[in-house]
Amino acid sequence: MFQPSQHDVRRFFCEVLRKQRGGEPLTPMEALAAPWIDAHPEYHAELADVDAALAAVYQVEDGRTNPFLHLSMHLSISEQISIDQPSGIRQAFELLAARRDSAHEAHHEIMECLGEMIWASQRSGLPPDGLAYLDCVRRRATR
Repeated sequence: MFQPSQHDVRRFFCEVLRKQRGGEPLTPMEALAAPWIDAHPEYHAELADVDAALAAVYQVEDGRTNPFLHLSMHLSISEQISIDQPSGIRQAFELLAARRDSAHEAHHEIMECLGEMIWASQRSGLPPDGLAYLDCVRRRATR
C-alpha cells in the first residue's frame, strides 16, 4: 500500500498548482486533485511556496485549516464515491449533493463524518467503523 509522508503530500499539491499555473500536463492523480485546488483559491498562496508548505505547522488551536489535509480528504472522498466503498457511499453522496445543491458542499459535510470516524478510531484503538461513517453521511443526506 502506498503511504506517502506528510512532505510527499504537501509537495504533491504544491506541484499540481505549479503545473496548472504553468500549463503543464498533469498525471492522472494530479488531474483528480486539480479541480479541488481550483475550488479552494484561499489555499493557493500556501500551495505556491513549497518550502513554507513543508515547514508549516497547523494546530487546531490556531484556528487555521490545514489545506493539505482538506484537499487530501476531498481526494479520499472522491475515490470512495468512485468505487462505492464503503458500499452505499455513492448513493448517500448523490442524495446529499442533491439536497445541498452542491457536490462541493456535500464533500464538506462528508468530511465531518470522515473526521469523526477517524477520531473515534484513534481514540478507541479500533479499526475505522465504515458503517458508522456511512450512517453519519446518510443522516446528513436525509435532514
